Amino acid sequence: MRAAVVRAFGGPDAVEVLERDVPEPGAGQVRIKVAAAALNPVDAGLAAGVFGGAGADVGLGWDVAGTVDAVGPAASWNVGDEVVALHHGMLKPLGTHAEYVVVPADAVAKAPATADAVHAATLPLNALTAAQALDRLELAPDHSLLVTGAAGAVGGYAVQLAAHRGISVTALAREADEELVRSFGATRFTAGAVEAGSFDAVLDAAILGETALAWVRDGGAYIGVIPGIQPGSVRGVRTGAVEVSADGAQLAELVRLVDDGVFTLRVAETFALDDAAKAHARLAEGGVRGRLVLVP
Repeated sequence: MRAAVVRAFGGPDAVEVLERDVPEPGAGQVRIKVAAAALNPVDAGLAAGVFGGAGADVGLGWDVAGTVDAVGPAASWNVGDEVVALHHGMLKPLGTHAEYVVVPADAVAKAPATADAVHAATLPLNALTAAQALDRLELAPDHSLLVTGAAGAVGGYAVQLAAHRGISVTALAREADEELVRSFGATRFTAGAVEAGSFDAVLDAAILGETALAWVRDGGAYIGVIPGIQPGSVRGVRTGAVEVSADGAQLAELVRLVDDGVFTLRVAETFALDDAAKAHARLAEGGVRGRLVLVP
């Protein structure tokens, strides 16, 4: 089968599509025939060597939508099931940017009934990150929340999910994205003018760090999206960063929100798997709204 891998770290040109053996599922695992797989900034970071490793056969891709085509012992899925999944792990020999991928059965959820595979592939990583970040903030409906990077993939899901939970959301994004983020359910919008200490919590999808921390009231909460680089606690503000985990049950809940019309699945552009390097180059250009998606 074909798979996108990195053998020597670098920019988009470091991404190669090579022939690899079709993986076999073990106990508690399923093999998915990939119909679509989203490209995320973490993949670009992996290709560049940001997360370390030897640079030898690092597989790319975390998100997948496709069809179960083989199951291992004690795997509670059937061949032919249409599914989505998060293939968690920084340094793995094969990712979802391939024709087939093996994942733990408990990382899998039934695919949305209202979306095609290309759109469904944009859900797992970013929606799970948003949901798990909001869970860490422990907000009540009367709390105020600022989401930075609200027009991005994680930020967009965070705004939609928080609004669905009845939380008052202010979206921080570029002026050109105001209409978009308001359509997600943001009750207020700002392009950067934020008063210090004016929010109960900040979900910092734009990775602004201490700048965003200053916008949290004394005793509030801040959550980032990259573990290890969140600012330290000041003024009694609880700080942290979400380290996303694969959770098939939670992913199934997010799929239900797609089918209920709560979530908007955004695809910016599709690329053939063989053009994975071109997709990385497009991501590096910036300005992408929605996800780039690879199709084997």
